[in-house]
Amino acid sequence: MTSYPKIKKAIFVVAGFGTRFLPATKAQPKEMLPIVDKPIIQYLVEEAVEAGITEIVFVTGRGKNSIENHFDTSYELEAILKEKNKLKILEDVAKISSMASFAYVRQPVQKGDGHALLCAEPYIETNETVLVIFPDYLMHTKINGIQKIVDIYHKYGKPVVCGDIVPQDKTSLYGVMGYTDTTETEVVKINSFVEKPKDNPPSNLISAGYFVLTPDIIHSMKDITSTTPDGEIRIADNLIKYVENGGDLYAFRPELPGYDCGSILGFLKATVDFGMARNDLKDEFVDFLKSKVEAKLID
Repeated sequence: MTSYPKIKKAIFVVAGFGTRFLPATKAQPKEMLPIVDKPIIQYLVEEAVEAGITEIVFVTGRGKNSIENHFDTSYELEAILKEKNKLKILEDVAKISSMASFAYVRQPVQKGDGHALLCAEPYIETNETVLVIFPDYLMHTKINGIQKIVDIYHKYGKPVVCGDIVPQDKTSLYGVMGYTDTTETEVVKINSFVEKPKDNPPSNLISAGYFVLTPDIIHSMKDITSTTPDGEIRIADNLIKYVENGGDLYAFRPELPGYDCGSILGFLKATVDFGMARNDLKDEFVDFLKSKVEAKLID
């Protein structure tokens, strides 16, 4: 069996403005909005670490300093928690900065997600396969999407996209993938990408914004100046070109839908489901939700 190099590095692209969540994101990065008691981005960093990632590079932008602060050590806070004997909270806080090795680079001008990835290129070795995360999306609590795409890469040695299933009437909001089935239920082979199709989408399998990108994909983006009329470089366009030139591209097709946390409704759904998955919260939380539903039915 062919052995492919272990993926050790993840590029987290967090340079966006978060306009769908204004005014909440006017002074706070959308990635730091909390789902229950942890920011969205922490869930994804933890998931990446569980999948074997040891190095994380954040591609940031203006106003994203709180992300750096969150993954840094807070000596004053830890000292106060220790003094007050809040040891469980201290443990949860202290482990954040030690999960992985963190580095930061800025995208000075927003010129597409591919351009954001290339801002991290000095941190990527010449023949290195990397995980790339756009942290707008959380997968269902029972599905580890990051681990799944890493596993698919280790099996096939090809680039992989994490997909999500959405209702047909929502496909116009996302990048949609056309595909053919493989012998594995959760693995499909991609043959087309359509960005926000107005009609006739190739499927209802969308890109959730998690990628395993091989060196040839990254190198090909370095050789172009733009892939759109407005001068942006986009990963999806590069993947389309890769497939058209005969490259094999795979996707993870989950059984349970995820959450678009870049949208208000998706954020609310994630909050409810993640809250209900917490043993310390679920009983009282479910009772509260039932009371609200019953009151609504009475109205």
